[in-house]
Amino acid sequence: MAVSVLIPTPMRKQTNERDTVEVNAGTIATMVAELTALFPGIEKRLVDDKGDLRRFINFYVNEEDIRFLDGKDTPIKDGDAVSIVPAIAGGC
Repeated sequence: MAVSVLIPTPMRKQTNERDTVEVNAGTIATMVAELTALFPGIEKRLVDDKGDLRRFINFYVNEEDIRFLDGKDTPIKDGDAVSIVPAIAGGC
């Protein structure tokens, strides 16, 4: 069993239109590394030049925001679902 990563529509171009990707990773940081190995180019959508997670991309592990957990060091295990959610801004 692996971790299911839910890919948002704007990033599916990088994953060959896949909406879910299975990875074997122990933390959010290793998940990003595995996604990058599988889909070159997705990294620039997820992390900045320093390797930090982009502020406008939200990550949820089983519906829990990693900002309130351990950030990129948040552990993930087999059977977990990770959602990548780009922040949306706007208004009148």
